[in-house]
Amino acid sequence: MDPLDFWRRNDAPDRQGITENHHLTGYLAYWDELRRRHPGLLIDSCASGGRRNDLETMRRSVPLWRTDFRLDPVGTQCHSYGISFWLPLSGTGTGIYADYDFRCNMVPLLNCIWDVRIKDADYDLMRRLCEQFRQVADCYLGDFYPLTPYSLEPTSWMGWQFDRPDLGTGMVQVFRRSESIFKAADLCLRGLEPTARYRVKDLDSRKTEIITGQRLMDIGLPVTLSNRPGAAIITYEKLAD
Repeated sequence: MDPLDFWRRNDAPDRQGITENHHLTGYLAYWDELRRRHPGLLIDSCASGGRRNDLETMRRSVPLWRTDFRLDPVGTQCHSYGISFWLPLSGTGTGIYADYDFRCNMVPLLNCIWDVRIKDADYDLMRRLCEQFRQVADCYLGDFYPLTPYSLEPTSWMGWQFDRPDLGTGMVQVFRRSESIFKAADLCLRGLEPTARYRVKDLDSRKTEIITGQRLMDIGLPVTLSNRPGAAIITYEKLAD
């Protein structure tokens, strides 16, 4: 439901907002009492198409389904870009049998909403992509760094980094959109140790390369995507001295 009209119609002209105030304080108190009685209780804040992910609610819950505007590649990329500044955990779903769409929907809490009645879908591809997700899932607990500007344009590239300084590992997600004329980009990473050496791996080609943190941050991580749209997942691991 959309409660705003009910709140406003319940208040006198000089008392506008009081019903909303009582509703919200009661709602938060209700959740606090649930958590007091059941320590460790997990609450999914999915409601109203993702329009109730306010900061006070997020102190008490996680949005396992962060928006009803899903399965749109550019929209999902932009959601992930923006929400990652604020929320360490959020969820959405993938329902299309293609690597680009799957990777656009790769977020900390990934729901696979495939119709398994479709017998001729590429399930080998889906198994491979799911396994790649499992390889990098822990990286979402790390620090978020945008590597490109925010953009809705189909001609753009978009990319970001999740870094685990506690483990010396991390990963990069990068997307070449459908009308981009550029096949390659150098993405300057963040948060690395300049003198350390990192083993960098493309999860598709499985090609590895040893690159210093200084080079990755100053010159950038070279990424080539021949397909458009196209997407890559690249991991890195700090090597022992």
